[in-house]
Amino acid sequence: MLHTVVMAGGSGTRFWPQSRKAVPKQLLKLVGQQTMIQETVSRCRELSDPQRIWIATNGTLAHEVKLQLPQLNPEHILVEPVPRNTAPCIGLAAIHLLHVDPEATMLVVSSDHVIQPESGFVNTIRQAEALIEAEPETLALIGVPPTYPATGYGYIQTGPPFAANLSGLKVEEFKEKPDPATAQQYCDSGDYLWNCGIFAWKADRILMALKKWEPEMYAALNRISAAIGTPDYDSVLAEQFAAMKSISIDYAVLEHSKGLLAVVPAEFEWDDVGNWNTLQKYFPTDADGNT
Repeated sequence: MLHTVVMAGGSGTRFWPQSRKAVPKQLLKLVGQQTMIQETVSRCRELSDPQRIWIATNGTLAHEVKLQLPQLNPEHILVEPVPRNTAPCIGLAAIHLLHVDPEATMLVVSSDHVIQPESGFVNTIRQAEALIEAEPETLALIGVPPTYPATGYGYIQTGPPFAANLSGLKVEEFKEKPDPATAQQYCDSGDYLWNCGIFAWKADRILMALKKWEPEMYAALNRISAAIGTPDYDSVLAEQFAAMKSISIDYAVLEHSKGLLAVVPAEFEWDDVGNWNTLQKYFPTDADGNT
């Protein structure tokens, strides 16, 4: 079954003074009537019922996350003892999923992105899920068709169809944030998608990939897994998680796994809402152009 993991450990301050380390943007009502993390969970409920939604956050935010999301199982609020980037975060979530569902498919999303429309998001994830069920070794990414030559996002160069009769394209190459001229070339070619940081895969497959490419991290995750449900869990987690390398899932696994990667083009608009200026398009302006 599909489990959703919401990464919510960020402590960004780009929306200061509203956003601070103790109250980062995912806990704020920046767009709409709910906080960004509430919007994210609401968007995912058609894909995963509340008992299959997990939050990965930090100790500073965990209490507020539980208050904002009372419908979730408190045991599914996973607390990272120290910041260690997305690979350890995803690995930690994967071992917990496998404890309750050995066949778990894992959707990984961020807690602080604007995605519209919700129906397009659900359709896109369903396509990725179908691809994974048919090809269980697949590591699926969601790529957003660029609407302008953005220089602040990474890009995914797409190839031919990944598998017959299924959505998804082969991943040819990852591209770092480009300069303006290169970004324009990417947009004009039609062969590039924004890398929006949404992933889907079998939980056991991502752990096997970590075993291959980050064996020390995998060993630490195994020690944490063995302690789940025991009185030693917190101490083992603190020791083992702190010892892990701080590295993104992109560099830890995806860069090494081209043959297993498929990218599903998004049927939705996406914005990571990086600063106050990016919020302007979501609100009306007055005659003077003020939001």
